[in-house]
Amino acid sequence: MKPVALTIAGSDPSGGAGIQADLKTFHQFGVYGEAAVTLLTVQNTQKVFEVKCLEPGFVSAQVRAVVEDIPPQAAKTGALGEPAIVEAVAALAAGFAFPLVVDPVMISKHGAPLMAEEARQALLSRLLPCAALVTPNLHEAAALAGIAVDSRESMIEAARRIQALTGASVLVKGGHLAGDALDILLHAGAVHEFSAPRTQTPHTHGTGCTYSAAITAALALGYDIPSAVARGKAFITQAILTNPGLGHGSGPVNHHAPAP
Repeated sequence: MKPVALTIAGSDPSGGAGIQADLKTFHQFGVYGEAAVTLLTVQNTQKVFEVKCLEPGFVSAQVRAVVEDIPPQAAKTGALGEPAIVEAVAALAAGFAFPLVVDPVMISKHGAPLMAEEARQALLSRLLPCAALVTPNLHEAAALAGIAVDSRESMIEAARRIQALTGASVLVKGGHLAGDALDILLHAGAVHEFSAPRTQTPHTHGTGCTYSAAITAALALGYDIPSAVARGKAFITQAILTNPGLGHGSGPVNHHAPAP
């Protein structure tokens, strides 16, 4: 049977992030992709001009429709926008029979907010306890853990705090630290480190979406969480390294990179 993955996320009309990036990534891994849209954006590689959240009941209806007909082997969330959407997705996620990866998208590459401040508490108390894995970057890890996250040691501490609050495995992404691109995974009581040489480029739009989508695809293929993260890390590293150089701002990564 063809493996299936579901993304529940926002739309990026420039194609570099959101459901567009997720579906491209699923395809590269040989996984059939489904998408439930949570919000619409007007953006390009230079700026986010506008964000419109969809009605929470409409988001829920999309998810129910696809899960009942073509159930996925794994799912992920991206930008959820408002507390009511977080609550609606969490209510469904509590009954998911497949692993959920939560990418806690709070701010765009351009600095535009993609999650209301009041939605963070709903994310922490309602959605993250339903997740198999949560994948915050340094800024998001700091917001969720309530500490400054600016080193390997603080990444590990943030992961421990988030896991204590939610029970989920935690991947803290250190892409904005100096030196090599180091990510820390806390899973089943063990700390795993994933490091890759840093590529100096402005073309990193959609890295978080693409990375979490690659992990989700690997989970749908039957890999365990550490192995799925390893494959996701390898994919996003190559996608950044071979970016197509599109746009006049922070351009997209290469979604045609070979899946590991």
